[in-house]
Amino acid sequence: MMMTLLTWLCRGIAMFLQLSAVKLAELHSDLKIQEKDELSWKKLKAEGLDEDGEKEAKLRRNLNVIMTKYGLNGKKDSQLVDANYIKDGTETDTLDDPRLEKLWSKAKSSGKFSDEELDKLWREFKHHKEKIHEYNILLETVSRTEDIHKNVINPEENLVKEEILHNKHRELKDKLRSINQGFERLRKVSHQGYDATSEFEEPRVIDLWDMAKSANFTEKELESFREELKHFEAKIEKHHHYQKQLEISHQKLKHIEGTGDKDHLNRNKEKYAMLEEKTKELGYKVKKHLQDLSSRISQGLQHNEL
Repeated sequence: MMMTLLTWLCRGIAMFLQLSAVKLAELHSDLKIQEKDELSWKKLKAEGLDEDGEKEAKLRRNLNVIMTKYGLNGKKDSQLVDANYIKDGTETDTLDDPRLEKLWSKAKSSGKFSDEELDKLWREFKHHKEKIHEYNILLETVSRTEDIHKNVINPEENLVKEEILHNKHRELKDKLRSINQGFERLRKVSHQGYDATSEFEEPRVIDLWDMAKSANFTEKELESFREELKHFEAKIEKHHHYQKQLEISHQKLKHIEGTGDKDHLNRNKEKYAMLEEKTKELGYKVKKHLQDLSSRISQGLQHNEL
């Protein structure tokens, strides 16, 4: 089955799942990025530039991450639950890691965080959970590749497979380092609270900055990257704002539907449609910007190994 067709099937299946308005907008952004990457890969393949199939394999891994994240793989995933812990509690939200659950429980009961800070911290915990998901998917892929590599007889093919394995092991190493750094940060914040002097607040930006400092950037390049991260964080904050407005609009729309006021309903449907489109648009821009920044850091980290 072509991957592009599969992404459209995912979109169709998602409509039948109990995803919130915000989750549906996020899924739309993820699939838009996936489809654009697939089109780029098709052009490369037509030019014979993906002979080893590594770029295709990465696309399949990314699609697997999306399917797992939104419960499109036929397995019940706790990330489907999009309830705000402040309103609905966390008894239905799980982090799939006893260490994370223990840290989150302590943070909630510590009294060190405002509701807004707890909301921000919960996003950090969920981001960390997603990183672990992605690492496990890549680890499974590497294990399968190693099994195939053992059965390769052709020397030329053997060299190609070794290069693929080397790249995947490097990617695993980078992801594991990010996971360990992320956990240490969560442990520190959970026990001490947020540092008012911290340069960045958004977990994805913090991850990027930590990795950038380990990459082969000059002082000038690092400073330029820092400034770009500030703009990126502002873009993320704007996206969060629209996500919240979309959820509020969705709840209001459900309430108005029960009143029978058609004029009021139509006005709110128009507002909801506008917020939904804006949220999707910003979600795509955030994910594309994240992809570009991550690629630049990955190149810098690779230079360190040369």
